[in-house]
Amino acid sequence: MDNQTYGSSLFGSYGAGDPSLNVPVTSSSSSSFSPYLNIDPRFINQGSEFILPEGQKHKRGRFELAFSQIGGSVMLGALYGGLNGIRVGRTATADLTGKVRMSQMLNIVTKQGASSANAIGVVALMYSIFGFTLEKIRGTEDDINTVGAATMTGMLYGSAGGLPRVAKGGAIGLVLAAAYCLYQHKDKVKGIGGQTM
Repeated sequence: MDNQTYGSSLFGSYGAGDPSLNVPVTSSSSSSFSPYLNIDPRFINQGSEFILPEGQKHKRGRFELAFSQIGGSVMLGALYGGLNGIRVGRTATADLTGKVRMSQMLNIVTKQGASSANAIGVVALMYSIFGFTLEKIRGTEDDINTVGAATMTGMLYGSAGGLPRVAKGGAIGLVLAAAYCLYQHKDKVKGIGGQTM
């Protein structure tokens, strides 16, 4: 009965008495070994998974941060556009009822969400490209790169509207980046304001 064949495969039939199927599940040498891989798990988890130069603190670079910034911006743009679409759709479809109103509302919300997500995602993409380029050109990552990237992003975004829009877009980018940098270094700003000369 041990040699009874239970099934067959492309390579032949197999049975319960087949010695190649007699694989032990537990490790015979020590209970600290993995019963499946027959390795000591102490060798797997040996601290940090990243190799960093000595003395350098782990901080993600601008290129690594770009992916989450762009994706987050697209999602926030879609959320904003969707909420704006609900606001616009309620007034635009006030005279409709039933399924027709629901269909129109969904169309408006979808169009508004996609349009806003695209616009804000493009701004985040331009900002990330400028920031990464400035970091590589200057060889350092600091607030000058942040302010420069935001200013150039505003200028490029407004470039289709002529010189006044370029200036306005650059000014908006400069102000937003300066406010962000001041917020990031608010402890230093408070320290400077509290010193007496």
